[in-house]
Amino acid sequence: MGTPTGSDSGCTHGVPWYVQALGSTLLAGMNQSEGSLTEVLADGIKAVASMHDFACDLSHPGSPSATVVMLRRTASAVDWLVLADSVLVLDVIGAAEPMVICDDREAQVGERYRKAMDALAADTVEHVAAHRAYVETLRDHRNRDGGFWVAAVDPLAADQALTGTVPAESVRAAALLSDGASRLVDRFELITWRQALDLFDESGPDELIRRVREAEARDLDGARWPRGKTFDDATAIYWTFS
Repeated sequence: MGTPTGSDSGCTHGVPWYVQALGSTLLAGMNQSEGSLTEVLADGIKAVASMHDFACDLSHPGSPSATVVMLRRTASAVDWLVLADSVLVLDVIGAAEPMVICDDREAQVGERYRKAMDALAADTVEHVAAHRAYVETLRDHRNRDGGFWVAAVDPLAADQALTGTVPAESVRAAALLSDGASRLVDRFELITWRQALDLFDESGPDELIRRVREAEARDLDGARWPRGKTFDDATAIYWTFS
């Protein structure tokens, strides 16, 4: 979760540093450990916390955090993990529709608090203030029962991730998307998940993100699609299995 302008995080490093540190740590862990993805994530959260606990206030409710989506293929299985609002889409052979996994607990909590923000035109002084208040309110529900869970400081958050396994031979392809990339489907509803996979096949992730940016640019004030960020960070990875 990002830190809005005017809010404190207790950390001198920031979200981009945290995401990069956690991502590289998780990749190394997946390659070096035979443990479950939950165990790899817990170890990764703990390791990154140790990288900045000497310089930052890790007890601060705004300490940098990240959504996580992990996928690991072995000879016989595909293991997956999703924590917070990233999306995993599996193209399962023989299935009419893709298998879509998203941890929507943050969205469920946020629905109770976003009305004031969504009523304001995006990128106005009032909207910026409302977005800051919204994010700071959500901090009170972060990483606790009845709220939502993200990768931040507490390795026990890994136990709250959605996890599963499917036979390796049943998966044709997989898409891993941040919520800024998935919004073309799940927020804007401009295409379906099946159409998104077809788009990946034909043109790759760059085309999906281009279409996200095009849609965002057509709705700069958020009148059609109320949202916290007019242009959200967008990351998409597409993996076809041989």
